[in-house]
Amino acid sequence: MKHLARKRFGQHFLTDSAIIAGIVRAIDPRPGQALVEIGPGLAALTQPLVERSGHLTVIELDRDLAARLRQRPDLDVVESDVLQVDWRALAARLGAPRLRVVGNLPYNISSPILFHLLPVADIVEDQHFMLQKEVVDRMAAAPGSKAYGRLSVMLQWRYDIESLFDVPPESFDPPPAVDSAIVRMLPWPQPPVLDAARLEEMVQVAFSQRRKLLRHTLGRWLDEQGFSGSFDLQRRAEEVPVAEYVGLAQAL
Repeated sequence: MKHLARKRFGQHFLTDSAIIAGIVRAIDPRPGQALVEIGPGLAALTQPLVERSGHLTVIELDRDLAARLRQRPDLDVVESDVLQVDWRALAARLGAPRLRVVGNLPYNISSPILFHLLPVADIVEDQHFMLQKEVVDRMAAAPGSKAYGRLSVMLQWRYDIESLFDVPPESFDPPPAVDSAIVRMLPWPQPPVLDAARLEEMVQVAFSQRRKLLRHTLGRWLDEQGFSGSFDLQRRAEEVPVAEYVGLAQAL
């Protein structure tokens, strides 16, 4: 029986064999690795991944799809909302010091998923995701560009991010209304030591009024924090490199 894509789950099933092959090449799965796929759907990517790795853990919210996937002995099915998954518990259950996480993420909750994974970057070897191209552009953006913003800073302080290639709408069924892209995220082996919640609050304030100089936004916030150090506030938020935001968070 044909499975109809469910809009509430943000389902767009990948059907382009050339794109699938390109994603698998980029991931390069090997036997014995703890590979976890978010949202396997109709198993278009799942099948070639498990052929190379021998076994795969999949996280699927749709109960009909989860029931289908459970019929396969080469899959470990976690029927859950990905935002509710305890990644450390999953890694412990799999007996894996590091997880390799992949998936065609639901575009309507892609940023929450990325932020849900952020605190467990220390147990992740790498992440390969299909996302809306605009989101990938923001994730990988350099300072000074229009795409550079809160998402860029909050992910780049913890990951080396690379946009690999674009994926057109016609590669899916049903086609999404936007272009997509594949992104690779490699956690930095020795990330800066800082209070991530403090960094997030600071970056949110900085980008709250992008057109204004930082003295109008971040400057006031720093005064409230009792900050007595030096920081160039005669710039706009998008002109400040990630390393400077990190340094300021550490100084606080």
